[in-house]
Amino acid sequence: MSAGPPVAATLSRLDLKTLRLFAAICAEGTLNGAARRAAIAPSAVSKRLAELEHALGCTLLVREPRGMRLTPAGETLLHHTRRMLASAEQIALELAEHARGVRGFVRVLANLSAIVEFLPEDLQAFLAAQGGIRVDLEERPSGGVVAGVEEGLADLGICAGGTDTRTLTAYPYRADRLVLVMPENHPLSDRASIALAETLDYDHVGLHVESSIYAALRDEARRLGRPLHLRMHVPSFDAICRMAQVGMGLGTVPEHVHALLGPSMRLAAVPLTDPWAQRMLSLVVRPGLLPPAARLLLDHLRAAEGLRSSQENAR
Repeated sequence: MSAGPPVAATLSRLDLKTLRLFAAICAEGTLNGAARRAAIAPSAVSKRLAELEHALGCTLLVREPRGMRLTPAGETLLHHTRRMLASAEQIALELAEHARGVRGFVRVLANLSAIVEFLPEDLQAFLAAQGGIRVDLEERPSGGVVAGVEEGLADLGICAGGTDTRTLTAYPYRADRLVLVMPENHPLSDRASIALAETLDYDHVGLHVESSIYAALRDEARRLGRPLHLRMHVPSFDAICRMAQVGMGLGTVPEHVHALLGPSMRLAAVPLTDPWAQRMLSLVVRPGLLPPAARLLLDHLRAAEGLRSSQENAR
């Protein structure tokens, strides 16, 4: 039997008004609550839900004494509903921007290292050269960057070079090096360089558990068969530097981050000699044609490292 008619019937019921109502039922937990939110009668909400379930051929919500409970099918629909409603809202916002003269949008996901170290100057130069293009930037850990670009939530991503980029096309972006930051009077502060193995008797302060830098520290300690004495996780590089400043532990940050934050906090920086401490950030995109604005930004970022190196050699 052909699957065409059921699929067509399903799609015909997935209009934005119905999806918003379904999301309201899930958020409120009751038909009456959804009716108040949508400013319609509870009977109309019940009728619309019944029609949707009939069109889809499955039960989405189960009525219980304390409210409505999602079925597995309902959870699937809610997951996609949230994405579709967010996309619809983004479409409306971007079209309104086009009406005001914006030429294009680029959605970028990037890890914390890229955002703090390199993107401010690179994006400033790009936007100065490409008037009328808007860039929406969101920070995610490297694995989340890859997942978001794969799912179409962004046109372009920047992640740590060792990240599994799966189906995406990857290009080199920038190189950086990890250093340990510590107070200037720390016993290790006069070292020219150091391996992580030599620091494992000391306390450390690390980024959140999903960060590639924390994963590198954890994996190296495991390889050595030694515990990593991590006193706490913090969400940002400036938090790592502040904790290191007051002696809470050694912090691991990119060298450029220390250059930005370390001097004002009187922090010493000792480069790590471990191979994984020499890193390359990667640009990732989905295979195929990019929107014109995204292609312009990709080309600009791919050329940015060469331009910076030329400027540094000229100094």
